Amino acid sequence: MKIAIITETFVPSTDGVVTRLKACIRYFKREGHDVRVIAPDLGVDEFEGVKIEGVPARTLLLYRSKKFSLPTRKVKKMLEAYDPDVVHVVNPALVGASGVRYAKKLGIPMLASFHTQVPKYADYYNLPMFKGFLWWYFRKLHNQADLNLCTSEAVKEELLEQNFHNVHVWKRGVDTDLFHPDNYDKEMREKLSDGRPDKKLLLFVGRLAPEKEIEKIKSVLDSSDEFVLAIVGDGPHRQSLEKHFKGTNTVFTGFMHGEELARAYASSDVFVFPSTSETLGLVITEAMASGLPLVAAKSGPTCEQIEDNRTGLLYDKDKQGDFTQTVLRFADETLRKRLAKDARNDIAEMGWDTQSKQVLDFYKEIVSIAGKKLKHNNINSSNLEAENK
Repeated sequence: MKIAIITETFVPSTDGVVTRLKACIRYFKREGHDVRVIAPDLGVDEFEGVKIEGVPARTLLLYRSKKFSLPTRKVKKMLEAYDPDVVHVVNPALVGASGVRYAKKLGIPMLASFHTQVPKYADYYNLPMFKGFLWWYFRKLHNQADLNLCTSEAVKEELLEQNFHNVHVWKRGVDTDLFHPDNYDKEMREKLSDGRPDKKLLLFVGRLAPEKEIEKIKSVLDSSDEFVLAIVGDGPHRQSLEKHFKGTNTVFTGFMHGEELARAYASSDVFVFPSTSETLGLVITEAMASGLPLVAAKSGPTCEQIEDNRTGLLYDKDKQGDFTQTVLRFADETLRKRLAKDARNDIAEMGWDTQSKQVLDFYKEIVSIAGKKLKHNNINSSNLEAENK
């Protein structure tokens, strides 16, 4: 099968979407399928032997730390030249909108996946008046696909309420060999704790953006000197965050990848995830695989991953000070170790192949349905011609 993946983000960028796509591509190749990626041109033209068709990219006014590709007819030419059996449009918004349009126009079976709560982000960027329009826009794009995927049952419920069609949940995945408690590293802990390895080390990993609500963590550092914080990642909000955390025991590391990131997880004590707008949060799964207990907001997607008081602690986002009080409970080392053990055990058997096979099976399903429809239409056309004779 020839698979075209059209995505708003890909290597060398790093986030949960890119991690998931890389795992899928590796699986598709092992299964003997041909893959082509169409993505913003960030100077990389291949990934492990798979060609990346670059679309000219630029920074946008509201998000200058990242480059995006705008809708373009070039996507049509790329699809015509590659002639795929199926198109997967990932997070269609800008260049993905062209993917939706031209896959539909060319009659290619199409799957779309929803990964980012952009309408909810409107509140964080002081643009709440655009939420209705954004839901309309994404609904219009996704409802042209033969099948839609999202990353949690809670998001599926929301998309169905917003009248998205044929929505399925894409299973979770994580590299449990890479992310493992055995990756504890003394030097990494020294670095992340800024030379205070005996303190309780809180870890945040992710894009540094307003919707991540990272500022909340400062209240813990203000309330107790038993804790230090490491923030791994980068993004448009970094300068503001560095000002916010100035004078606290906080280390900003920038991006980490692969084994270095795995050591960062395993060398920390507690993973903090204050965001209330995530569709899944792959970092939650990576932290659990690394044997870290978690603190996260009580929400649909987090409740599907974290069992309160067993693999982590869930705080009530509507209760004043609850985040701080919840994190402070980890001063109890017995509690921390119990939750850490169960977090790893819950995720130990997970990998990437199950979710990759799932999406490949969806590709085969929509290609098969499209083939049956074409055959049916051809039969009807032949019968009509015969009647006219």
